[in-house]
Amino acid sequence: MRSLSGSERIKCTDIWTRVVADDVRINEVIHFTKHQLLHICLVNIGKGVPFINVLEVRPIPNPKAYKNPSGSLKLLFRLYLSSKAENPSKIGYPDDIYDRRWYPYFLENLWLPVTTNPSMINNTDIDGYNPPQRVMAAAAIPRDANGTLDIEWTVKPPTAQFYPYIYVSELETLGGKDIREFNMMLNEGYLDGPLLPEQLITNPVYSLLPQQDTNGDGKCVLRLKKTARSTLPPILSAIEVYTVMELSQLETNVDDVTGIKDVQGSYNLSRITWQGDPCAPVQFMWQGLKCSHSDNSTPPTIISLDLSSSGLTGSIAEAIQSLPHLQQLDLSNNSLSGQVPEFLAYMKSLLIINLSGNDLSGSVPLLLAGKRGMKLNVEGNPLLIVKKKGKVDMKKNIVISVTVTVAVTSFTIFLILCIWRKTRSPSVEVSGPPAVQEPDDQSDDSSEHLATRIRKFSFAQVTRMTNNFERVIGEGGFSSVYLGLVNGAEQVAVKVLSHSSYREFKAEIQLLLRLHHKNLLDLVGYCDQGETLALIYAYMANGNLKEHISGSASNNYIMNWGNRLKIATETAQGLEYLHSGCTPAIVHRDVKPTNVLLNDQCEAKLADFGLSKSFSIRDESHVLTKVAGTKGYTDPEYHGTGWLTTKSDIYSFGVLLLELLTNQPVVDYGREEDHIGDWVRFKLREGDMSRIMDPRLSDYHSGSAWQYVELAMSCLNPSSADRPTMSQVVNVLKECLACQLSMAGPSGSSLELSMAIDTKAGPAAR
Repeated sequence: MRSLSGSERIKCTDIWTRVVADDVRINEVIHFTKHQLLHICLVNIGKGVPFINVLEVRPIPNPKAYKNPSGSLKLLFRLYLSSKAENPSKIGYPDDIYDRRWYPYFLENLWLPVTTNPSMINNTDIDGYNPPQRVMAAAAIPRDANGTLDIEWTVKPPTAQFYPYIYVSELETLGGKDIREFNMMLNEGYLDGPLLPEQLITNPVYSLLPQQDTNGDGKCVLRLKKTARSTLPPILSAIEVYTVMELSQLETNVDDVTGIKDVQGSYNLSRITWQGDPCAPVQFMWQGLKCSHSDNSTPPTIISLDLSSSGLTGSIAEAIQSLPHLQQLDLSNNSLSGQVPEFLAYMKSLLIINLSGNDLSGSVPLLLAGKRGMKLNVEGNPLLIVKKKGKVDMKKNIVISVTVTVAVTSFTIFLILCIWRKTRSPSVEVSGPPAVQEPDDQSDDSSEHLATRIRKFSFAQVTRMTNNFERVIGEGGFSSVYLGLVNGAEQVAVKVLSHSSYREFKAEIQLLLRLHHKNLLDLVGYCDQGETLALIYAYMANGNLKEHISGSASNNYIMNWGNRLKIATETAQGLEYLHSGCTPAIVHRDVKPTNVLLNDQCEAKLADFGLSKSFSIRDESHVLTKVAGTKGYTDPEYHGTGWLTTKSDIYSFGVLLLELLTNQPVVDYGREEDHIGDWVRFKLREGDMSRIMDPRLSDYHSGSAWQYVELAMSCLNPSSADRPTMSQVVNVLKECLACQLSMAGPSGSSLELSMAIDTKAGPAAR
């Protein structure tokens, strides 16, 4: 859709763009309509009468094309790579069936052109993007055969989300030993790959979820880099980038739209402001309405209707009951006649009604007068009767009856609670949802205990247990962790979070109320009072796994291979419980060494459930959600599609396994392959385990190590369907551990760690 000149042009739920009359501007928008009717409004903002020259609408026949969870998209740029020697020009309709406009772009000093006959190109892809044959018949490759091909752009504001759509095709005839394979990175983060472009066939590359600049300056770089086995440089034909339109408001709830239209028709209202969407944008809301705008995920609803002094005649319109979310109704100072309808009492949300100053007659319905919490004003209706019982106004009598009933009910409940509490332990302070059923060999607590073991602490109690937040043992961007004592004896780690982390805080409590496993970090309690959010965990004296892999622990202890296998197995058992022992399954989403804590016996405890996701139903196997996690550990398939499964944790755990094995950084742009998985795969071609093993490790069983590596690489399989389950991972790790112990002989039948660690570590600050 293109907006030209004249005024501020909006879709009636949100502002799309601002246009000045002397501007010559083309704006393209891809908008996904939710209804058959689409309102396009021109609004006078006080600087001239709105007018429009041309409005063009083009359908996109294939529903898959440009489909995304963000909604409307605005074109940032659209380019195809063609050298000046080819005399390129703008390409549009009829070459492009969608009437998109493609502009030529080429960096002559950095790239070499590759071309073919357009008629040879198969530009019809199954997802329906279908760039023109002329676009796909031209491409660029780096002049440096070992170099990268970069496309740079800037988004404004820097925080804007965007979607890149990239088109590649093999335009050259490759020799028998030639391979063109490359990865795509966006701002040094993985986007897609490795890619092997098909010859003369359009290959669209895109993400189902939005991308965002993480550097804060809005500068973005798409980089195509050949893989280690590729003999040819990367190739690129075209790219288009759309920014997400920050539509701050959704269209009004459909039921409310229908209801208010019925009211408008009943009273024949012709207010000039009653056009387009009733509730949005907020600055153009219909006069006399108030709407709820709780968040951008819920359509606004009409909660207040003020038609006072509007010259209304006739009866109170039955159409009002078609506003299911209405809380306040003002029909005062009109000329309404007839009776007060009983349907007003059945509108669940409606609690404030002003009918004063009309010509209503009859009796106020008892159900309406007696509705609990109702504020009803009927003054100024001389023919209206409010029934009385004896000398008491009926309205007052209803209030008294409700009060007595509530008092008796409260007393009954109090007695029941007293009797019930006598059968309970006095130490129970908070209850939660039912505990998740777990295997017998993984739990020694009853379901009742699981539901009540987590305590709620006051701010004063948190202050006392931390001795006024005296000792900081960890800090992060959104939290600080303090050492504390419960009951003067039990050491705890108190994570105090900022209110911006309230969603993660709530999610972690809700999950940990359901969970209990020897390899999951125990939540002792929490505090949610005023501005204070705190999570109180069992204290982990030996810090996190990352410190011991890297050697940054205070005692410089180097963890041997047997202990690394033991910790890997225990961590896997914790994940196995989340995936298989919980109904429905839970995905951790942030598996990494800093989230594996070690207690004083060096037993592994998986921690930090702030990003964890529970499936909504028992048999659900995947869910579409916004990508979360840590760079390098995030499953590429999940990153590209947004489809989260338990196999997403498997990928992250595979990365953790390689860190334990190699002591290499997950991402290092200075080695042969950036990502640790690609680097291990590259080194394995040499067939020498010592080239990837942590050089500080010497006493290890080669068979155990090889089996371990094969497991880790299977966890990193690009296809989630081909990765093992966590139960399979646990079984293989137990075999690796048994193999390692057999090398140690009878004396190695148990693993012990003797570490004098400075007790400073608790849960990782976030």
